[in-house]
Parts: sequence; structure tokens; C-alpha cells
Amino acid sequence: MKNSPTDEAQAAERALEQSRASAGELGNHAIDEFRAGRLSRRELLRHASVLGFSLAATGVAGLAGMRQARAQGVAGKPGGTIRVAHLTPAGAVDPLTVTDPAGLVLINQTGEFLIDDDGEKLVLRPALALSWKSNDKGDVWTFKLRDNVKFHDGQKMTAKDVAATFNRLADPGSGSAALSVLKGVLSKNSVKAIDDLTVEFHLDAPNGNFPYYVSSDNFNGVILPANFSGTYEKSFMGTGPFKFEKYTPKVGASFVRNPDYWGEKALPDRVTFAFYADQQAQLLALQGRQADVMGDFTVQGGVSVLNNPQFKVLGVKSSAHRQLHMRNDTGPFRDKRVRQALALAVDREIIVKGLFRGRASLGNDSPFAPVFPSSDLSVPQRKLDVAKAKQLLAQAGVPNGFDVTLTTEKYMEIPDLAVVIQNAAKAVGIRISLKVESQELYYGAGVFGKSDWLDSPLGITDYGHRGVPNVFLNAPLTSGGTWNAAHFRDPQYDKLVAEFVAALDVASQKKLSGQIQNLLLDETPVVIPYFYDHLIVTRANVSGVRFNAISQLFLDRATIGA
Repeated sequence: MKNSPTDEAQAAERALEQSRASAGELGNHAIDEFRAGRLSRRELLRHASVLGFSLAATGVAGLAGMRQARAQGVAGKPGGTIRVAHLTPAGAVDPLTVTDPAGLVLINQTGEFLIDDDGEKLVLRPALALSWKSNDKGDVWTFKLRDNVKFHDGQKMTAKDVAATFNRLADPGSGSAALSVLKGVLSKNSVKAIDDLTVEFHLDAPNGNFPYYVSSDNFNGVILPANFSGTYEKSFMGTGPFKFEKYTPKVGASFVRNPDYWGEKALPDRVTFAFYADQQAQLLALQGRQADVMGDFTVQGGVSVLNNPQFKVLGVKSSAHRQLHMRNDTGPFRDKRVRQALALAVDREIIVKGLFRGRASLGNDSPFAPVFPSSDLSVPQRKLDVAKAKQLLAQAGVPNGFDVTLTTEKYMEIPDLAVVIQNAAKAVGIRISLKVESQELYYGAGVFGKSDWLDSPLGITDYGHRGVPNVFLNAPLTSGGTWNAAHFRDPQYDKLVAEFVAALDVASQKKLSGQIQNLLLDETPVVIPYFYDHLIVTRANVSGVRFNAISQLFLDRATIGA
């Protein structure tokens, strides 16, 4: 059976992405030019021949089909406005401090990263950087930048801007939320501009996954001018396909096409974001034809749109999850048997089927999601065992259970999960009172100040997708971790994580991941019951919306059909 133009186009897309690893700086530039329509198929093949990189035969055959499919994809209705029903940002929108998905989506409309992580295939793609490589040890990484990129104020982007951006993010005195990612990896003033288009990152220690730390995976890492100052919300400065038009806190935001963009110009004239308090309000906006797109959709509370032909529910597998942390240094949770008991009371399969209608994967109380190549999937899965849980509580000296307050945030399915945990704990004698707060109150003074989530004896916190597990292993679980709400301190765990981070190949990482997973199953500082698929909803006539599991929405290729 002959392949369709769409099938051939998909093969071509795969071939182009596979070729990037061997294409080098000039080859990646040629690929980008072809995708932007500035090089023909024949010219691309000639560049590949001269530069010494190759395309798979199946991909070469589909290059014309790729062009055809792309043309058909934009034939619907370019121009106009794409309207997004969006959650209200939890605080100030600023790349330096943002932690919430609602805020980071706004930033990625105008800001760009050195590298893009598609979040589905865990493939890194050149963005503002064309290529990157490490020294033999893995503690110095060199990036070659794209030329002729301009910020929205007309300044040309250079290596000095990249160095300033990451030196600011790595500065402990800056209030940077990215320290949760960069602490122990990159120090202030360790990023050097070698020339206008070359930048070096001198790491604190070898790191085989470092490119992810400066990719869209690190949502704080959008590149800003070295001389940037003032309030970000007044300019949304960046290099991206959209430019800032208007931002009104707690109301909405709008962005317009950037006519001077270095790549393919955005198809919509404008994208607008109207802010809503919760998912139900977002869905009502969609159903009332007041919006075309919404991100961060959960099936809980949204079943009505799952099989409704007026809408499309799109999803990707992810490492996004919830962590039920237990204070390891005070109260009954000091005893690991109590922590194990609560973990054994949770029926993960019921949660995946009930809360997510199957759109999630089982969690095993470690950050190693099934999507990570480094995850050791041979580690036995923890399952519901009420009898064992009661036995452990008795051995720990609390046969009649105890009372405790679970503090969490009003976000997506988390309040429903809190009720599920409350009921599960009741079955083994642990009596939980719920305290569900707004995200603003829950995170309080921020990730570095005193706030409910870092001090509560029991809590549920949201963790968005990452392309590698490094941040999940470090920030919430190492002894000095920025987000260590469990107050977990284990020298052996810290040692294993350091070895995992330094490992340069997947086989070594997988061996270490098995040891880490088994240690966490024994100590149980946190319960991770599932990794949920990242979902968005669009109206049926909307196409071209790209998204990843980090909650970022890319609307520059979006169109609305008849």
C-alpha cells in the first residue's frame, strides 16, 4: 500500500530531526532554512552532501510531502486571533522567579531557549543555539549560537546575553527559582562569552545531561538582554515569534506577530490569554465559544469534552507527577515504617483509572518515570497492601493511628487526590484533615522563604514535566535540596544521585537508577502515585497548536478552520 503525503511528511520530519546530531552548526542552519521555506529540497540535499551529513532514504522521499502537508496545514485560516482560556498566574510573571505553569506559558510566547525539548520524544532540538558539545570529562560545555537573532527592542543577541542570563539565574542572591535546577550544577559567573556566537558553561561537576538544564526544560532559562532591567511584565522582552502587546494582572494578556522574527513568521496576527480561576471556568469559556484553546486539562471535571466532537483532547506521556511528602524529621513520620504504611494504603491503579481514565502511568515512589530511558523498570512495583500497612503502624508504636493535617494547593486534580489519600489513610487508621489553599497562599513567600508547603508535616505538591530526572532527584530529595519539603537527609542517597548526574551514558544511569529507586522504596520520604499524561483541549476547527509536557504552548503555527 502506497504511503500518503502525510505519512511521507512524517517520515521526513523524523529524518530531519535524526540528522541534526551529525549535521553540525551549518547543517542545522540548512535544516532550519528548509523548514522555513527558504531552501528547496534540492538545495537541502546539496548542503547535506557538501557538509557531510545524511538523511534516511525514507525521509528524502518525503521532503516534498512534508512541504505539501505543511502548506495544507496552514491553508485553513492564517491570520486572525487565537484565544486561550488560561489559568490565572499564581504570582508575578518573570523568568527569574516563575514556578507556576500559568506564568511560564505567558513567558514562552515571547521568550526562547538555547534548546527546545519537545517533551514527548525527549529529543533536544536547536533553537537559539545551533550546536553544543562537552569536553571529555563532561564539566565544560560549549554552545554555538544562531546568528542574526534580535531581541524585540532591536538589540542583536550575542553570547554576552546568554552568559548574563545564566549567571543571573545561578546567582544565589538574585531570587532565582532556577536555583532548584542549577544549584550544585552551575555557579554564578561560570558562564563565559568566548566570542559573539560562542559561549562556555563551566560546571561545578561533570553532568551528562547538562543540555537539558539550558533547554525549555528549564522554563526560567529564556534568554534576556544582558542590560535588561525593570519589570518584566511591562515588556515581556524576548526573541520569539510574538511580541508583547498588553498584560493586565488577574485579567489577561495579548501578544502580536513579530515581523522581525529570525525564523518562520507566526501565522496568527495575535494571541490572547483570558485568565480564569479554575478549569471549570476555562471549559465554560471553550463551550461558550469564547476561547479556542486551553492548556493543562485534566479529565477530572472535564469528562464532558472527552468524547465531544466539537473538541479535540490532545496528549503526550510525561514525567509530571504529584509528590505526597512526609516530614522525616518530626512527628510520627520520623519512623520510615509509618511512611511505608501510608504508601501501602494508596491504590495507584484505582487512581489512574478513576482520576485519569487511564491517561496516566503508575508511580513507584521515586522520580523515575517510565518515559525516562534511564529508569530501571525491573524494580518491583509497590502495590496496595492494607494488612501490611496496619502491621507496620503497630510495629512503629501507633497501632491506633494518629491525626495529621495534609496541606496542599487548589490546582488541577490535586484537591481530588487529597480526598483519595484521606480515604485511603483512614482505612489503616491514619486520620487526615485537609487544608486546601490557593497556589499563592500555598507557596507563600516563594520557594526560598517560609511557606506552608515546605513546613507542613504532610503535603501534596505539583511537579511539572522534565526531560531528565535530575531536578526531581536533587531539589526535593537531596540533603540540601531547595524543595526538600520532606526534610529527607540520606548521605547514601546524595552520593548515588551525584554519581547518576555525572554519568555520561544511559547504561550507567540505568544501573544507578535501580539503586536509587530501591533506596527510596525503603526510606519512602515521598509517595509518587502516578505520572500523568499532559493534555490540552482545542476546538475541533483549530490546528497547528504545539505543546509539550512542561505546560508550554506554542501558538505560532496555529490556524482556525471554517
